[in-house]
Amino acid sequence: MINESAGAPAPIAAGTLRKSSSVASLRSSTSSIIVPEPWFRYDILPSEWDVLWLSTALKLLLFPSYRSTDFEVHRNWLAITHSLPISKWYYDTTSEWTLDYPPFFAYLEKLLSIPASLIDPMIVDLNNLNYDGWSVIGYQRTTVILTELVLGIVLLKFVRGSVEPPIQRIISASIFLHPGFLIVDHIYFQYNGFMYGILLWSILMARNGNKLASGILFAVLLNFKHIYMYLAPAYFVYLLRSFCLSPAGEVQIKNFLSLANAVIAVFVVSLGPFALLGQIPQLLSRLFPFTRGLNHAYWAPNFWALVTAADRVLLKYARLTGADIIINESGVASSSRGLVGDTVFAVLPNVKPIHTFVITIAFQLIWLLKLWRNPTYKSFLTALTLSGWTSFLFGWHVHEKAVLLILIPLSLLAAERHAYFRTFVLASVAGVFSLFPLLFTPTEFVIEVIYSVIWIGAVYTPLSRRVYEYPKSMSYVIMDALEKLYLAGFPFLLIFVTTFPLLQGGVTAHPDISASAAICISSEAFSCPESENWSAQSSREVSALQFLPLMVTSIYCAFGLVWSFLRLGFIYLHEETTYQGQLSEIK
Repeated sequence: MINESAGAPAPIAAGTLRKSSSVASLRSSTSSIIVPEPWFRYDILPSEWDVLWLSTALKLLLFPSYRSTDFEVHRNWLAITHSLPISKWYYDTTSEWTLDYPPFFAYLEKLLSIPASLIDPMIVDLNNLNYDGWSVIGYQRTTVILTELVLGIVLLKFVRGSVEPPIQRIISASIFLHPGFLIVDHIYFQYNGFMYGILLWSILMARNGNKLASGILFAVLLNFKHIYMYLAPAYFVYLLRSFCLSPAGEVQIKNFLSLANAVIAVFVVSLGPFALLGQIPQLLSRLFPFTRGLNHAYWAPNFWALVTAADRVLLKYARLTGADIIINESGVASSSRGLVGDTVFAVLPNVKPIHTFVITIAFQLIWLLKLWRNPTYKSFLTALTLSGWTSFLFGWHVHEKAVLLILIPLSLLAAERHAYFRTFVLASVAGVFSLFPLLFTPTEFVIEVIYSVIWIGAVYTPLSRRVYEYPKSMSYVIMDALEKLYLAGFPFLLIFVTTFPLLQGGVTAHPDISASAAICISSEAFSCPESENWSAQSSREVSALQFLPLMVTSIYCAFGLVWSFLRLGFIYLHEETTYQGQLSEIK
């Protein structure tokens, strides 16, 4: 549920307020002094404990499951931060998995390396590459579970401050149990749950009217992982308009200085040691490797996946028909078929980083102008979601895992009304399915499919009953039918990607292999990675058809995510129900 705080003593849910007992109690609460809740109280309900124990048990059972290259990445970072002085953290090249996250995450790795060294010194041995003893497996997976408790605590606070706790409890549980976290964190291996906990903590502070804390927490988050820069424009506009300026447009000097000094202080703590060492250029070169190609590994399901697919279709058309089309031969065998490297198109004009930047900024300006005019919490949350979505669809070298930047904040809007809910369902199904290729082993594939189906069913049933609306016109009926038809295509897509490798003799491509494949195309700005695990024979075996399941998955999911993006954008720009309208109904 969305709660608005615009100076009122108690948060008010925009888009969900009704003339009911909850609204009546809300009226009465505004006439009394509200004592702020402590950050955390031991008032967890039995059902909430059940969610925690159930999810923890499942995560423990997944300890022996598939481990991606990211598992060794983080083990190596433990070793770097433990074995080397800070002056060498961002220079070390002992492993190919060099440190490329901002300093706060490096500090976290340093902290985690201390107990790791006590449990097993080999974990933090810098030269002990690809160590896979049970000590490191158990330790690293346990740290993900423990750090994810930040997310759980924040989600409980969302429930406690909600106008309709039962609905918010469903949304909070759906986020904590999200298939994206299970796939990316607890099998593939990353720390997204922890960092999204910080993001949601920042959003919670905005909901509660504590905008200074919201800005500080977001600054902290940026220094844990720089991918959250995708959301920074929405934060900048919202905090500037609603915290640093008065409703009349006058600058609130005290608020502006408080926010500016707090954010600067966060960056000084993070970057200060490296600035003193004169290493900021080196650090930035690690964080922003622009020499990588347009598409990451296998295509993220975004706009550029559709463009890349269109280029392949045009290439096939030109060859079959002999049409008079200029073909760029270097693009015929381009790494755009699922490998890391420069994406070179065979028919269409090549895309450069500046092109993606201009398109991204142009779309974001649309949402930011609306946010500037209507700087309420709900408007901020929607603009935040759309800002991340815009960067995902049009950004340069977007990781497929970045789809969580869309799905997590969008979950908070799911119960607003039917239009938001339908967008949430479409984006969730497409976004979660797009993560399936990360896990290519049979056991994990079965787990992720079954778990995701159960999750979407458990979320869909209660929320759909609450927000269902009859179609208002024939156009709504047609759109509803087409969206259902699209969703119905996912079981067939699943059958295809499952059976196709069997028809090809069991040889298929997957992201971890494609990320270091020897048939990568080099350019002046990019050198292909080397891998001992990828032999010349394996290189010759890979054909274009082996990337077909990845390509089809990316394209099909991209259609759903692009459509959902346009859907939410339309809803946001044409939103008829505003916060002030809700208040006038109460009065």
